[in-house]
Amino acid sequence: MSGARRVHPGWIAAGALALVLLAALFGHKGLVQLWRLRGELESLHRDVQILEAENERLSRAIAELRDNPSVLERIAREELGLVRPGERVLRFPSTRRPEAVAGPRVPAPARSP
Repeated sequence: MSGARRVHPGWIAAGALALVLLAALFGHKGLVQLWRLRGELESLHRDVQILEAENERLSRAIAELRDNPSVLERIAREELGLVRPGERVLRFPSTRRPEAVAGPRVPAPARSP
């Protein structure tokens, strides 16, 4: 016999099987990648549902703006501050004055000298 050691065929098969398992788990199309992609797919499905609901809400708002003139008038009055000819606009302060928050002031009694 020569001085070279013989490799048992079982070790070669075990090494090849280990490489295949590693590639199946961590390779480009392995299980780890598959799990990550499934999570991403679920997230995208949720995003699509949210966007479809928003799209439906906006479609209803557009239809209401097209078909209901009172909606346009309300927006023009509330958001743009527009008025009809002959109307008067009364503006009230939106915040209270400090003395109104503290209550009415009572004047101090007058002192005599």
